[in-house]
Amino acid sequence: MFAARSSALTQDRFFYADQPEETALLVGIELKSAPGEFSISDSLDELEQLAATAGIRVVGRTYQRIAEPNPATLIGSGKLKEIVELRAELGANVILFDEELSPRQQREIERAVNDENVKVLDRTALILDIFAKHARTREGALQVELAQYEYRLPRLTRAWTHLARQAGGGAARGGVAGVGLRGPGETQLEVDRREIGRRIAHLKRELEEVRAHRLRHRQKRRSAALAAISIVGYTNAGKSTLLNQLTALAGPEHTPAGVLAADMLFATLDPTTRRVRLPGGREVLVSDTVGFIQKLPTTLVAAFRATLEEILEADLLLHVVDITHPNALQQARTVGEVLRELGAVDKPVVTALNKIDLLPDPSAVAERLAGEFPDAVPISAATGQGLNDLLARVEAVLNRNLLPLAALIPYSEGELVSLWHTHGLIRREKHTPEGVLLEGMLPRPLYGRFEPYRRR
Repeated sequence: MFAARSSALTQDRFFYADQPEETALLVGIELKSAPGEFSISDSLDELEQLAATAGIRVVGRTYQRIAEPNPATLIGSGKLKEIVELRAELGANVILFDEELSPRQQREIERAVNDENVKVLDRTALILDIFAKHARTREGALQVELAQYEYRLPRLTRAWTHLARQAGGGAARGGVAGVGLRGPGETQLEVDRREIGRRIAHLKRELEEVRAHRLRHRQKRRSAALAAISIVGYTNAGKSTLLNQLTALAGPEHTPAGVLAADMLFATLDPTTRRVRLPGGREVLVSDTVGFIQKLPTTLVAAFRATLEEILEADLLLHVVDITHPNALQQARTVGEVLRELGAVDKPVVTALNKIDLLPDPSAVAERLAGEFPDAVPISAATGQGLNDLLARVEAVLNRNLLPLAALIPYSEGELVSLWHTHGLIRREKHTPEGVLLEGMLPRPLYGRFEPYRRR
């Protein structure tokens, strides 16, 4: 299940196709003082979806309501004993926790299970596994590998064999080395930790190069005065389907998005940017971004910094909400929390209330939820219903940031007329003996190019 690039690090933690079927017992906790946006039942349902995406079949679930997490085992000692017995009764070979386990908690739980054939995993490890499966580009692979190493470094134990033993491991790619580097009196664990530290430093340097490359691309886009729109939303809300449809509406001269759209969590990881034409003729750049989820691991947010900076640089956020989901509002609030963590709270937002084609009475649900969101438009990304209205709303919101201008453009500067048509809003166009008289709105970055021809 894990890609070969990570096999050396995952040999005693993760799942492989040639092994017996992975079956899991899910374990959750509910804090009495802070129950959270999602109920414990809904959170475990989502964990089961994640497990299914990773190819694990869930055979049971249990949870405990506690005042505070146990620093040693997360749950109480009595509950842990009950879980060990339930796992044996169900025959599960994975115990999957809905919370991130600290290295100490994971070790203590593994000690209580006392069975090397049973894996103890948490939500973070599961999401990392899914991300490793779905990363397609070099950037995505680097980001996932960095998150994997940073997650596993504090979890190394003496039980691990040296990290270069398996073929296809990190050493073959300049990563974790083998026993040959061990110094006098140095344990293999110390060697592994040092080599993982080196690999993390190397990955961070590579990702800084990716970040610089992205920055150059953004600067180039800015110089062209194309407004940037980032599609955000909870995982599986329909973001990729929406980008595919918007690109199709842009016409045959535009590159199809071709983004995988599947009914699974985190079907797409790597960002895709395409040109889209708004109803008034103005062109914008629309980028798909990785889906959010509750309890999003901090290691992933840090590793995907270069990708998530696309959100920070956007002129507008297009928030896709699956209004057929029973937890639509909770999911939307989770997206808002992640955006606040990223510092993207001051961006204008248009909300696409998606999947109305699956509702028996779309208007009633859309009207009820429309009040919860700014500039909300009910749509179906799958059928195309409402997409023209959505683009019109996006255009109206973007136009709020345009500057008014009237200019007389000489016929010798015809490319400026085309530039205004592409990037601005034209309310009046008149051909005169001196040139083309244009009145309308322009993005601030282009304003200076038209200043010499401005009508006083």
